[in-house]
Amino acid sequence: MSSPTAEAFKAVLATLQSDAEKEKYKRYFKTGEGQYGEGDIFMGVRMGHVFDTAKQFIDMDPAEIEILLESDIHEHRAGAVSIMAKQYRAKKTSEERRQALYDLYLRRHDRINNWDLVDLGAWNVVGEHLVDRPRDILYQLARSPVIWERRTAMLATFAFIRRKDFDDALAIAEILIEDPEDLIHKACGWMLRAIGADTPQLLAFLDRHAAAMPRTMLRATLENFDPESRAKYMAAKGK
Repeated sequence: MSSPTAEAFKAVLATLQSDAEKEKYKRYFKTGEGQYGEGDIFMGVRMGHVFDTAKQFIDMDPAEIEILLESDIHEHRAGAVSIMAKQYRAKKTSEERRQALYDLYLRRHDRINNWDLVDLGAWNVVGEHLVDRPRDILYQLARSPVIWERRTAMLATFAFIRRKDFDDALAIAEILIEDPEDLIHKACGWMLRAIGADTPQLLAFLDRHAAAMPRTMLRATLENFDPESRAKYMAAKGK
């Protein structure tokens, strides 16, 4: 496909729309007044279809991806971030284009504004870009008033964790221990769990912080621990 466009992407998704799927999304995402997904609009396309379509449009220019991000329809924005992630990780993608995708993610984070959108792009774009670069931006995001920016800060560290580089994940999780949002607690727990139950740095982190960690974060962290160790740290938290 030559010069794939946002409008062409939208047209493909329109052929995959399902009213039944639309109803499922209404139950799955919190879109009511005052909830995290307030105002989000779902057209009713299964995410598997969105991701498959993104593969077909992997060469989309960042300017066209931004048009998708500007859409009020959730599946359009999910497609945009999926394209960004796939394109960033493609071997043929130039460093100049990777920089453009990273810059786009951060510049339009206002449109990457739900948990699944962050999960699609945070480590595939932001984290991968920072593997061999300074990571100060993650600490800025971790202290942001915007929940999605804080979630990006935590999930981006998966790119480092996969390379056995744990320091930033632990430091950012420490910043977020007192975060008020359960979606942040889950993200921290997932990343801490990914570090590995037998990792000395994680055990030291738990020795210091288990008692103060939100229960959701702690339970997720301990999921792969043996029963005795799990009971030890849960006891530190209290029942």
